Amino acid sequence: MTKTILAAAFVLFTATSLTADVVHVVLDDLIHPVSAEFVGRALDHAAQRKSDAVVLELRTPGGLETAMREIVEKIIRSEVPVLVWVGPSGSRAASAGFFILQAADVAAMAPGTNTGAAHPVIFGEKLDDIMKMKMQNDSAAFMRSLALRRGRNVAAAESGVREAKSFTEDEALAQRVIDVVAGNVPSLLRWADGRTIKRFDGKTAVLHVANKPIVNFEMTLKQRLLSWIMDPNVAYILLSLGMIAVWAEFNHPGAILPGVVGLIAILLAGFALNLLPTRYAALSLIVAAFILFALEAKFTSYGVLGAGGVICMILGAVMLVDGPIPEMRVKLLTAAAVSVPIGVIAVFLMTLALRAHKLPDATGSNAMVGKLGVARTLLNPHGKVFVQGELWNATAKAEIPEGSAVRISSVEGLTVHVEQG
Repeated sequence: MTKTILAAAFVLFTATSLTADVVHVVLDDLIHPVSAEFVGRALDHAAQRKSDAVVLELRTPGGLETAMREIVEKIIRSEVPVLVWVGPSGSRAASAGFFILQAADVAAMAPGTNTGAAHPVIFGEKLDDIMKMKMQNDSAAFMRSLALRRGRNVAAAESGVREAKSFTEDEALAQRVIDVVAGNVPSLLRWADGRTIKRFDGKTAVLHVANKPIVNFEMTLKQRLLSWIMDPNVAYILLSLGMIAVWAEFNHPGAILPGVVGLIAILLAGFALNLLPTRYAALSLIVAAFILFALEAKFTSYGVLGAGGVICMILGAVMLVDGPIPEMRVKLLTAAAVSVPIGVIAVFLMTLALRAHKLPDATGSNAMVGKLGVARTLLNPHGKVFVQGELWNATAKAEIPEGSAVRISSVEGLTVHVEQG
């Protein structure tokens, strides 16, 4: 009986501990497919634990619309109420982050934060007025839908899209773009405790989150690595280093290590560029840069070809990622800091390779060509010659007396062809 009671108490305690908590997720990153996967896994984890709520601590300059819509979809379909808190002080939830904030069951900001500036942007493309209007209307309608369902100020939220308006935390609260200003996560949970919220599907729920244990949900090592690679500057550096490493392997076959490292770097860069808004035409400029580096090593252009290659590489880098915000583009400083050294190294390696190809063979049978020796027998046309301490079978086109100096013109197997030297 005692064992049964203890087992029942253990089961009850375990069940209580699994349900009585709040999952805390920190999204301090650009909005891209990896961050969308991370948020989705966190919400699934909270649903499996039957947690009382999820607090998404958000700070982001924005990101990709496709990833933003994926995160919003996961939030509005979440079985567990989602509280989005822009914090700590000094943080922002701009552009795509504004949509995520509006999708939350409870939208909160810390003092000294800002949000908004969600006007759709496409960098590097000239759109006609109709296309611009279509994009703006689409984003505005999406924002209206979120704000209306969450009972917030639709007009103010829409102004963040159409007018790219930004809000401080006090402005956002005064215009009912958010629900509360909270200095930290515990104070947010105390404010939310006992409040009735309307879920996106129209159902209501009462929050019981005060004094509940907060369980942190972290990115996996894989997600942290992929998120780091998704930085366009990191992706470009990996691509450049990978190309120069493979270049070195081609110039020095058999080194193996540069080839392996280069291949891994290029594959990682390719993964990131495949998910980012990449302008693949810009890759042609980077490839052209390496062609110019090779020509610089082959021909005497006094640096003109090499400089052209560096310029091509910088332009290709700057145009490589067509991000909607500056943080999702390769910086000019990064492009220049990588391209100039890569150009110098590429020209140097190619010069060494070309010089090595021009040098005479130092080993093997071909190294015998041009060497001087002495005829040990009469060559008429066959005989013996002594070259570099070795006695060789020899053939001459004309008769060569014994003791005469000879020069090797070619080697065929174990027989040398000589002429009188």
